[in-house]
Amino acid sequence: MKVIDPSFSFMHLPDGEFVLSHLELAARTCYKSEDKASPDSARKLLSRIVRLGHDSVLEHIGVTVRIVCDRGVTHELVRHRLCSFSQESTRYANYAQDKFGSEITVIRPFFWAEDDARYALWLSAMQACEDAYLRLVQAGATAQEARSVLPNSLKTEIVTTANIREWRHIFKLRCDKAAHPQMRQVMLPLLGAFTERIPLLFDDLGQQFAEALAELAAQGAAALPR
Repeated sequence: MKVIDPSFSFMHLPDGEFVLSHLELAARTCYKSEDKASPDSARKLLSRIVRLGHDSVLEHIGVTVRIVCDRGVTHELVRHRLCSFSQESTRYANYAQDKFGSEITVIRPFFWAEDDARYALWLSAMQACEDAYLRLVQAGATAQEARSVLPNSLKTEIVTTANIREWRHIFKLRCDKAAHPQMRQVMLPLLGAFTERIPLLFDDLGQQFAEALAELAAQGAAALPR
């Protein structure tokens, strides 16, 4: 059994300046003011659009992210119906095969230290799930049959595409302190990465959740690749 930390990577993220100019032209269509576009006009216009909440303009461009996390997190993520998702399937991925190392991979619960008794209980449960899964496959069960014993902590990969407006909505909900800790473990650093790349469109959220990101780091959550 392999225990890993979650991660993410961008599969498609247009250049930040292109994003701004593209959205500016979309916005100016409403007022037929395309002639007023200039090298520095996009920032002023889009800053005003974000401030006033005219978010429909932000739907005209999308970003695709590959997220590696546990299936408990993806059960919540796929509730965002305006996204497009492609997820690793436990019906077709047979973890007993050599290509998977004949083992399952699970996501480490960062809120328990590895010397904590609760972590030991979790690890024991994960091992029991792997043992049961492999024994079922050896007994002739198909992957889609054997998956019934796989845990919520099972590692999965999900490719998520959403427009800028929907990403902002996701961050507002999933970075909040009411969100599940492992969802925040992914979404707070992902928001930070969006803020680095397209600051004009995410700075306000980055500032809103800056304290939460620092708190998460203090809890020992793994730093995610950007």
